[in-house]
Amino acid sequence: MTRKILDLKSLADVVETLRNQGKRIVLCHGCFDLLHIGHIRYFHRAKEHGDILVATLTPDRFVDKGPSRPAFTEDLRAEALASLKEVDYVAINEWPTAVNTLRLLRPHVYAKGSEFKAERSDYTGKIDEEIKVLEEVGATMVFTEDIVFSSSNLINRFLSNKPEETQEYLQVFSTRYSTDQLNEMIDRMQSLRVLVVGDTILDEYRYCDALGKSNKDPVLAVLQRSHELFAGGVLAVANHIANFANKVTMCSLLGEEDRQEEFVRANLNPKVTPIFFTQPGAPTLLKRRYLDGYSFNKLLEIYIMNDKGLPEDLDAQFRARILEEIPKHDLVVVADFGHGTMSAATIAALCESKAFLCVNTQANAGNRGFHTITKYPRADCVSLAEHEIRLETRLVNGPLRPQVDGLAARLNTRIFVATRGRRGSLVRGRNDHFVQSPSLTTNVVDRIGAGDALFSISSLAAALSLDEEVVAFLGNVAGSLAVGIIGNQKSIDPMGVKKYITSLLK
Repeated sequence: MTRKILDLKSLADVVETLRNQGKRIVLCHGCFDLLHIGHIRYFHRAKEHGDILVATLTPDRFVDKGPSRPAFTEDLRAEALASLKEVDYVAINEWPTAVNTLRLLRPHVYAKGSEFKAERSDYTGKIDEEIKVLEEVGATMVFTEDIVFSSSNLINRFLSNKPEETQEYLQVFSTRYSTDQLNEMIDRMQSLRVLVVGDTILDEYRYCDALGKSNKDPVLAVLQRSHELFAGGVLAVANHIANFANKVTMCSLLGEEDRQEEFVRANLNPKVTPIFFTQPGAPTLLKRRYLDGYSFNKLLEIYIMNDKGLPEDLDAQFRARILEEIPKHDLVVVADFGHGTMSAATIAALCESKAFLCVNTQANAGNRGFHTITKYPRADCVSLAEHEIRLETRLVNGPLRPQVDGLAARLNTRIFVATRGRRGSLVRGRNDHFVQSPSLTTNVVDRIGAGDALFSISSLAAALSLDEEVVAFLGNVAGSLAVGIIGNQKSIDPMGVKKYITSLLK
C-alpha cells in the first residue's frame, strides 16, 4: 500500500512513463479529510474514465476549512487513499490548489464530484483557474454522478470537538441563515466606504528560550532566538476592513523619532489610503513583547511611547482633516487604544458629526483605569471586552446584561458587542434585543488582535443594518480566525470567513 504513495516529483515521472505506454491518466484532487462512501464512489466513477487513477491531496498547511482542520494529518489521509483498490498512486500536493499540479502531471482527465458541477461559479474561483490550465495541457474535466456526502458535515456531526452548547447554537443558526445568505451579506460590505481613525501601534514579538532564574537576582533569564514586527492597532483594523470594503481611508499619528514609516506603509493593504500626522518629539508607538518560543506565552511587555498626543495647533489640523473626510465615507471606525491620538476635542467633534460611528476603547496596561467608553458621548456601534465594560461601570461581579443596557442607552448605541473570550459574545441590538453567541473555536494560538478583527467585521455588519444575530455570528467568526494567527501576521479576508462559515454550518 505504501508503494502507492509518492512525492509529487516521483509521481510526475511515473505518470510520464505510463502516458508513454499509452495509458489514460485520471487525476482526482481534494482534501479527503474524512474518507467516506461518497469518496469511494467518486473514485470508482473517476476510474471509469481512464486506466490509471492518481489522487493528490491538500497538505495540512493549506487546508482552510477552519480551526481544528484537518481532522486527520496529511500522512494519514494519504494512507487512507492508498488503501483503496481504485486508486493507483497518491501524492501530497505542494501548493494550495491543483493548478500547478495539473501542469506538472498533465492528466488526460481531471475528475470532480457532481457537487462542483452545480457550483461552477464557485466563489473561490478555483474551478475557473483549473479549467484554463486544463485547456493549456489538453485535458478534459469530467463530473462524476453519484451520491454526495460532505466531510465537513460528517465531522461536525460525529467528530466535532466543539462543546454541545456550540453545536446546538450552530444547528439552530443554520436553520435561520444559509451560507448563501451570509455570503451575500459579506459581499455587500464591498460597497462601503470606511474612514478608520486611531492609534498606530507596532507590535514586536521577541521569541525566547527560558534559561532559568538568575544566580544573583530573582530575575528570569531568557535567550532571544528571533523576533518579528507586526502592524498593529489602527493599522490592523484598517487592513482587516480593507479586505472587505471598497474604500478605506486611515487617519493616524506617527512619531517624529524612530518613525518606521517605511515599514508601516509596506505593511498596509494597498486599498488603504493613509493620512499621517507627526507627533513632535515622540517615537512611533511600539509594544515589545518577550515570549516563550515554544508555548508563545508572554513573559514581559515593554511600551515605547509618548501618549501626550499632538500639540493643540496640530491636533486642530488633524481634527479638521478627519471632519473633511467624513462626508466622503459611509462610516467612521475608531480604534482608540488610549495612547493620545484621540484628544477630547477630536472625540467631541466626531460625536457631534452625522457619521455612523463605530468605537472600540481598549483598556490595556498603558491606560488602565483612565480610558473608558464614556469618553464618547455617543456611538452607533460599540465593541468592548467584558472587563472593559466592568471597568466603566465599576461592577466587578453581577450580570452583564444590565451593564450593557445602561451603557447602550447612555451612548444611544444601536449595536453593542460585548466580547467574553472563551464564552463568546453578548450583543444588544434593536428593541433592546440580546443575542448570546458562543465561542466558535478551541484553537487559540494568540489572542492579540482577535478583538480588532471582531470589531472590524462587526462594524461593517452594523453599518449595513444586519440583524444583531448576524453581527454576533460574523464577529465571532472573525475573532475565531484571528486567535489562530500569531500577532497580526495576516488579516482576516472574505474568502477565509466564507470557508469557515461553510465548515461550521454544513
